[in-house]
Parts: sequence; structure tokens; C-alpha cells
Amino acid sequence: MDAENETREECAAYSALARWYDGFTRDVPYMEFADYYCTLLCRSGKARMTLLDLCCGTGTMTLLLARRGHTMIGADASPEMLSLAAEKAIQADAERFAAPLLLCQAADELDLYGTVEGAFCSLDGMNYLPPETLPETLRRLHLFIEPGGVFAFDIHDPACLRARSGGVFVDETEDALCLWRGDFDEEENALIYGIDLFRRADGQNWRRAFEEHIEYAHTPEKLTALLERAGFTDVTLHTDGPQHEMGRLFLSAVNLPH
Repeated sequence: MDAENETREECAAYSALARWYDGFTRDVPYMEFADYYCTLLCRSGKARMTLLDLCCGTGTMTLLLARRGHTMIGADASPEMLSLAAEKAIQADAERFAAPLLLCQAADELDLYGTVEGAFCSLDGMNYLPPETLPETLRRLHLFIEPGGVFAFDIHDPACLRARSGGVFVDETEDALCLWRGDFDEEENALIYGIDLFRRADGQNWRRAFEEHIEYAHTPEKLTALLERAGFTDVTLHTDGPQHEMGRLFLSAVNLPH
């Protein structure tokens, strides 16, 4: 790579990275996640439900569940990620299943047009929510999930986040290279990633973008207390889900009447 032919830009999280996100996460077992979340959410035995995919990103999970017959709503704070989800949703017409409703909303500003029968937040989306936004996020989920409906999500075990401090991770595709450098900030109680993304601009030139990502080390105990305070019950920790061997934890909770 020729440094003289490189320009650098600083971007908000999941802006420059959005276009390349699916390529960099091609090793994620999405089908396993979809199967597991269906098991957690469909406690009533209903085959088809109205579900919310909170922090839906590029919509891979949203579309997987839509193809299974669920009526899907996807919400995400990144317009760039949501734009890619909308492109994927165009496939719904060709494949003859209901296209999801996509909303550009931060989790703590969630404002649905009605209620849903269940909700989930996959692939550590909850780790990206700062501690101060969690109470309002859960309050809004309590408001929009029907009584008896389930909210399920996964997080990284806090010990695993701490273990990544000082690590350097590399992802690449044919036209992009992504370098992740993680440092755990004890004061913030969060793993802060500095991400350099090198994108091929043409045959010789590369464009460099920088993003900072923060994943907070939420503990199951703290999340359980917040869920119960927001109006959920039967909070359950699951340690047998996809990537459990990598420290991924799942929690589910049943919504109480409003």
C-alpha cells in the first residue's frame, strides 16, 4: 500500500464500516443465532409473530426471521447500516415474504407504531449501549412489547471483553482491510476499539477511514436488576447459545402487563 496515495477520514461508528460489515462477518453463524432466538422468543408456541430486531444493523437477522414467516420490525441508529438493510429488504418482493419495517432510531429513543409480541437484540448490540441509556431503552421495550412477550439478547461475558485488551484483530476482503485494536478502559468499564479501514479507491489508491467503537462490560446481574426494574420478570441467563465457547451469554425476560 502506497502511503502517498492514501487519504484518511474520521467517521462515526458503523458509517464507513457499514458497506463492508457483511463481508467482515461472513463467519458468523447467523442461522444458528436465528434458530436460537426463535426458541427463546416463541414460548407461546406460535409459529408466526410480530417481532422487533433492536440494533438490527444491516438486517441479516431481520431478514432470516422474516423468511420464516414472522412480521419484522428492524430498528438501528446507523443510517448507513439501515440503508444496507433496506437494500436487502428489496429481496422480499422477489422471494414473496413480507418486507420488514425499518426504523432509524436509537435504542433509547425507540418509538413504534404499535406493540410487538417479542423483541431481540443480537450479536452484542446491547454491549454498544452506554449504561446511562439502558434504563430508558428497557422502559421503552416494556412499553412496546405485549404482556407475556419475551425480550431476548446476547452480550459478551465482561471477562472476555477485558481479555481482548491489547489485542489486534485483522479482517480483510478483496477490496478492504480492517484493523481492530482493543484497549479496556477500567474507568469507562468498556473495551474501546480503534478501527482503521482501508478501502480500495481505484487500481492504485486507497482511502483510509477511522472509527471508534465502544463495547460496555454489562454484567448479567446488573442487566437482570434493570430488566426487573423496567417491568420484566422471569429473567433467565442462558449459556448454551451460539458462540457460548467464545464467552457469549444470552438473557431472556418476560414482559409484565403495562
